[in-house]
Amino acid sequence: MDEVVKIVNDIKAGNIKPIYFLMGEEPYYIDKLSDYIEEHVLTEEEKSFNQTVLYGRDVTVEDIISTAKRYPMMAERQVVIIKEAQDLTKTIDKLESYAENPMLSTVLVICYKYKTLDKRKKVTKELAKSGLIYESKKLYENQVGEWIKRVLQGKNYTIEPKASAMLVEFLGTDLSKINNELEKLQIILPKGSMITAMHIEENIGFSKDFNVFELRKSLGERNQLKSYKIVNYFAENPKENNIVMVVGLVFSFYVQLLKYHGLKDKNPNNVAKVLGVNPFFLKDYDVALKNYPMKKVSQIVASLRNVDVKSKGVGANALPLHDLYKEMLLGIFS
Repeated sequence: MDEVVKIVNDIKAGNIKPIYFLMGEEPYYIDKLSDYIEEHVLTEEEKSFNQTVLYGRDVTVEDIISTAKRYPMMAERQVVIIKEAQDLTKTIDKLESYAENPMLSTVLVICYKYKTLDKRKKVTKELAKSGLIYESKKLYENQVGEWIKRVLQGKNYTIEPKASAMLVEFLGTDLSKINNELEKLQIILPKGSMITAMHIEENIGFSKDFNVFELRKSLGERNQLKSYKIVNYFAENPKENNIVMVVGLVFSFYVQLLKYHGLKDKNPNNVAKVLGVNPFFLKDYDVALKNYPMKKVSQIVASLRNVDVKSKGVGANALPLHDLYKEMLLGIFS
């Protein structure tokens, strides 16, 4: 995020590169940088004749080079944006000749999503020498909560930890999806608001009471009645609660608990770092640690492996969801 801010600030200051090669597994920042250049480098009057947007599936690298070598019309520069450039993976090395001698009056933006260039190749070195290469890396799950917090702070909003956890659990690490949901909330909530779990439930559709976050909490507390209520809700609403995802997240909870048992340094900061969780939720793990001895956690992990296999249809194609969830809870509470 800091690197993106620096790139934007450089553009604002007039330090504009002739080539921006935006690549990597996380498309969110690639889109953000591309959109910023598309919206701000040229004036509205200049865009008509000097801004071109092409798609990798529709052009060749030779087409791109030919377009980039044109001179701007009645403007200082032209902008050429290539979206979905990963479709040109097999021929992308042909950019080497242009990168060696780019048009200084052209801003060539290449959006190379979900892939990266080999840093050892000459084309990569030439692009870095004459322009800028930005790699947008996928965030780990334990980093997304902090990202949400920072994005909202920049827009004068805050979010409670439970609400943030709900977004991560249901949307994973897809920053674009998370940002879309946050933007919906910003439309209806005044600046300065704190986004709560209730806001998530009412406006996005994730139940604050019947979700994997609450299931893991109730399991940690050994609250059998609540756990059965939640999985019964999951079984009756399979489209919103995929059993493979549910079992996977419950499994990861007990694996984390196993790690916790094995830690010599149980300082909260160290525990949060090793487990990859927000320190706010450590109290839930502390409760579970007391309720499940290490030997029992090992048994639960083994039983969840079996349920995971069955949830994917291996050897149990006709097993009803209610029975699978029941088997999962029996392995945990027995």
